Amino acid sequence: MGDWSTAEAVSRRRRATFAAGRGASLQPPTERSAAACDDLVAANINTNNGLRKRERSLEMIRPETRTEKRKRKNDLSDRMSCHKTQESLLSSASGYKNYRGILNWCVVMLILSNARLFLENLLRYGVLVDPIQVISLFLNDPYSWPAACLVIVSNVFILVALYTERQLSKGSFSELVGFLIHCINMAVMLTFPAAVVLLVPSMTLVGGAFVVGTYTILLLKLYSYKDVNLWCRQLSTAKAKKLHRSQSCPSEQQFYKGNSKVCYPGNLTLRDIYYFIFAPTLCYELNFPRSPKIRMSFLLRRLFEMLFFIQLLVGLTQQWVIPIIQSSMQPLKEMDLFKMTERLLRLAVPNHLLWLIFFYSFFHSSMNFVAELLCFGDRQFYKDWWNAESVTYFWQNWNIPVHKWCLRHFYKPLLQRGFSKMFSQSAVFFLSAFFHELPLAWFVGRFLRGIYGNAAVWMSIIIGQPFAVLMYVHDYYVFHHRQEPE
Repeated sequence: MGDWSTAEAVSRRRRATFAAGRGASLQPPTERSAAACDDLVAANINTNNGLRKRERSLEMIRPETRTEKRKRKNDLSDRMSCHKTQESLLSSASGYKNYRGILNWCVVMLILSNARLFLENLLRYGVLVDPIQVISLFLNDPYSWPAACLVIVSNVFILVALYTERQLSKGSFSELVGFLIHCINMAVMLTFPAAVVLLVPSMTLVGGAFVVGTYTILLLKLYSYKDVNLWCRQLSTAKAKKLHRSQSCPSEQQFYKGNSKVCYPGNLTLRDIYYFIFAPTLCYELNFPRSPKIRMSFLLRRLFEMLFFIQLLVGLTQQWVIPIIQSSMQPLKEMDLFKMTERLLRLAVPNHLLWLIFFYSFFHSSMNFVAELLCFGDRQFYKDWWNAESVTYFWQNWNIPVHKWCLRHFYKPLLQRGFSKMFSQSAVFFLSAFFHELPLAWFVGRFLRGIYGNAAVWMSIIIGQPFAVLMYVHDYYVFHHRQEPE
């Protein structure tokens, strides 16, 4: 009742105010009337403010709803209890996967442990980095450069392959004669540089390795060049309908649709074959994918990485790897198993670090530099081999150019000749991974899966490579430095 009387009194005041305003508006304006109007307006404003405060107070004292009561009870229960059923974060059942902090901790510990080893090496051996010594690795005799001469001679094999393909396209040579010339050319490519490396005394170890690697790459390239041109000749006959080589050798319709396409035998030029020789790929095509232009900033970054990582590789080899190998000579001579194992573990860390640096500098920096310089479009030189859960997956993804060559020129031809898929896969694996990886690949593929398989792959990389290095050092020491008993 009190609230109702208050509201009625307020309404009466409003009516009286409006009536006074009407009467005042009919009278002539005087000073008293103006002052009275101001007083009425001020009283009206105060009345409205009082009403607003009254309404707010009425809202505050209204009773709670059921939802608000339930929410207040839940808040009280939460204050009373602070435990619930849940798994620990490190348990597999928790579903927690954000271990970024632990990964950062592992990286920091790895850096600190390797820094300790590096400081220990400096305190024990001093600074062993000598840039002048690097030159002697390439040049034993300043007036005799057998490695450079062999690289220049390799142009003869390229020209022989080009001349043979031109004669085959004209019909001057039969397919049998062309095949025999290619076989002789490739056989000489395999034996000639190996014989020079073994027989020439001025050939250094690094120079010999560079020459053998260069001739091996050239052999794979010329083999692909021979195969693709053979497929193009087969496409011009009735047998071409049974083959599917359209990407390597475009048809005449594809040639006339785009003026930039090259068609056989228009590809048999010096410019075409030398572009393929320098391109970062082992598989030949008449029309490679091209990038629109050369990005100078990208090119300079890759060049800086190449120069920096080459110096880093040489410095770490001189300072870290060579002293460990030299200290391994005596245990290898005595065949002390425990000391050999200790030297193996000491060599594992720097060898693996060098391998990772070499992988980045060669497969990323160097090959991207050459691809950017030649506007070569296909830049997939490697895949995610670091996630490999089997040795087979590692060998298929860490070196994509070699894997593509094996798949295109070895695996698929075996299938077309009637061999089974298992036999073809085994043959490719033998060719790419060699015999020493077969037992490990079988064991990892049969018994290990997931993260355990990935750990086994990393273990084979970290331990297997220094083991092979020590075996080569042992053989080199036996053949060159072992004194025969009297």
